Amino acid sequence: MAHTKAIGSTQLGRDSQPKYLGVKLHAGEKAQPGSIIIRQRGTKYIPGNGVRKGSDDTIYSVVKGTVKFTTRKKKRYDGTSRLAKIVNVV
Repeated sequence: MAHTKAIGSTQLGRDSQPKYLGVKLHAGEKAQPGSIIIRQRGTKYIPGNGVRKGSDDTIYSVVKGTVKFTTRKKKRYDGTSRLAKIVNVV
């Protein structure tokens, strides 16, 4: 016997919606207060001067200026270090 009925019911079509994550304003671009710079899950990028981190880890501007990315060594809790990407608006 067949496990499904012959009317053509499908078991596909359960794809999730895209989340549109990533960098929205690149280095050198102008940012207004409230403009989203990066949408991310987790803190891959760390907020610096002139930016804040939202509840869903989104980094947005709080001042008017130009977006600037820098890297800095950041120490983890276990003593090891990593290169952290820091977002600034100056």
